[in-house]
Amino acid sequence: MDLDTLRQERQKWLTWKNIKPYQEAIAALREYPNVEVTLGDCVTMQIDDLSTQEAEQIKETALLMKPWRKGPFGFNDLYIDSEWQSQIKYNLLEPHFDLKDKIVGDIGCNNGYYLFRMLPQQPKKLVGFDPSAIYYSQFQFINHFIKSDIVYELLGVEHVEFYEHKFDTLFCLGVLYHRSDPVAMLKSLFKGLHKGGELILDTFMIDGDEEICLTPKDRYSKIPNIYFVPTIPALINWCHRAGFETVEVLETMKTEAHEQRKTEWIDTQSLEDFLDPNDPEKTIEGYPAPKRVYLKALKSL
Repeated sequence: MDLDTLRQERQKWLTWKNIKPYQEAIAALREYPNVEVTLGDCVTMQIDDLSTQEAEQIKETALLMKPWRKGPFGFNDLYIDSEWQSQIKYNLLEPHFDLKDKIVGDIGCNNGYYLFRMLPQQPKKLVGFDPSAIYYSQFQFINHFIKSDIVYELLGVEHVEFYEHKFDTLFCLGVLYHRSDPVAMLKSLFKGLHKGGELILDTFMIDGDEEICLTPKDRYSKIPNIYFVPTIPALINWCHRAGFETVEVLETMKTEAHEQRKTEWIDTQSLEDFLDPNDPEKTIEGYPAPKRVYLKALKSL
């Protein structure tokens, strides 16, 4: 697969009429040499000597790029209150990985929130994959101030196995249920790992001891492209079929309103609109309410 040609083609996405204003707004920002970056629950940038006019420019640029799904982020007094409180997931997973001197990829990285959070662990290289010009623009905006060496690729999971190098650790958070062939996707991730590499995965699940999965007729939690929601035994079987030798369940957690909710930074519906108003244990379609499983799958040496 010729990834360089694909990269060149996808760079043209940044000239689309709905994306071009984002790129122009980023280009209009001046360089800020004195930025104090805090890579905590809120990725914050404290900018010295920021004028009132410049603060308004940053705010208008951030508002232009809505919706902000992952975060939160902060610029001095500006707080980007993202739909997802992504620190909850990151803090849950962080005790289970060590990225020191490792080559790390994040599949479906959105605006790079998790990648920014990984920087303090001093990985050898961080690569984000996401074929979204909007999220890429959000990443560029944030990285204009952080100035990290994170590599952001406008590529998808299907390109990982053909990438220029293999990875020691791959994160794939909230992507698997969007794929119509989950085993094929897991195989692609498996092929993208070094021997002894690890996959950190999270996906929707349903309770049960049987090796089965839910296949929504049309939508699940109002999301149209949800294909399979497995039990944990079924998910583990998928991982084994993809080639992973060892699979460890790290945690299961129901999605709650404190983690995903509507804010002024998305202007669209969120979790409360996706659930049955008379029974929050069910989605609006009558399926079990969203619950996630987090696991680690290892590729043998």
